[in-house]
Amino acid sequence: MHVTHLSLADFRSYPRAEVELGPGVSSFIGPNGQGKTNLVEAVGYLATLGSHRVASDAPLVRMGAERAVVRASVTEGGRQQLVELEINPGRANRARLNRSAQVRPRDVLGVVRTVLFAPEDLHLVKGDPGERRRFLDELVTARAPRLAGVRADYDRVLKQRNTLLKSAAMARRHGGRGADLTTLDIWDQHLARSGAELLAQRLALVAALRPLTDKAYEELAPGGGPAGLAYRSSAGEAVEEGASRDELYAALLGALGEARAQEIERGVTLAGPHRDDLVLRLGDLPAKGYASHGESWSFALALRLAAFGLLREEGPEPVLVLDDVFAELDGRRRERLAELVAPGEQVLVTAAVPEDVPAGLTGSRYAVAEGRVDRV
Repeated sequence: MHVTHLSLADFRSYPRAEVELGPGVSSFIGPNGQGKTNLVEAVGYLATLGSHRVASDAPLVRMGAERAVVRASVTEGGRQQLVELEINPGRANRARLNRSAQVRPRDVLGVVRTVLFAPEDLHLVKGDPGERRRFLDELVTARAPRLAGVRADYDRVLKQRNTLLKSAAMARRHGGRGADLTTLDIWDQHLARSGAELLAQRLALVAALRPLTDKAYEELAPGGGPAGLAYRSSAGEAVEEGASRDELYAALLGALGEARAQEIERGVTLAGPHRDDLVLRLGDLPAKGYASHGESWSFALALRLAAFGLLREEGPEPVLVLDDVFAELDGRRRERLAELVAPGEQVLVTAAVPEDVPAGLTGSRYAVAEGRVDRV
């Protein structure tokens, strides 16, 4: 899979941009603040319906514009597809596929697949559990785009359940009778059902990633591992790899029941996939808090390389995006990462200066400055 043309309208700093691309390595080079990352962010948005830089869509629309449009032509196995997303902050986004009638944005998931390396990846190791949950869920959706609907259902039920719990908590604090909680059992069942499906997919993903991550870490930092992955569930030890969806449903339902009194007191849902974590270990120690800066970088890169390897095994090879990552690495890691990604079908690199692009990543180069993208 590779992107052959990228078109932007009012996306970030670009009133308009048209960029012809091809397979192999394409490097976008220019000073900071000129729009290099905006280009690869747009490709990533088509793949995930989100940005690796911001949590909401509003910053993606150029100041003064009402909406932004990101469009890409994609080639995979001799088949050409055109995918388009219209970003409307505060309103529903719109999507088109092959210039057909409008489809739901999540219906275009899978047309573009990416694996992104960025300086923010260090948060996968050093950051909060939410960073690692996002990593898992984006990869789950890349493997099976239908899971976007499951994630949306879970988030919707969670929001409604939290609203009910918050109302009950506030009423109790102010001496009232409390909200009507007769529907809480129904919300528990809905949350456990969609949560069990999401859990099953996450657990299967962790099992598949585990050997690939350890292998990638050994390639990046020989003798520094082993690098291990484990899933920690807020529903307790009953949630384990290989459990059926019915078993996961029962475990989640039980955990919600046990936590109910505390949830009503605090006004928030305390059990479910939204409270879980991916535990990273180096040897016998957790990576978070114990790994050095270099070890943390190697682990983060190993996770991305494992994701790339898994997606490549299971379907069209994803586009590799390396957003200003080489400037963050020491010489050894820089060269080793370049060796590992260079064979990719399409590799998109951003860098402030040409010297930040390793010599092994030869290919097309683009100068990015003052809203222009020129092939050099």
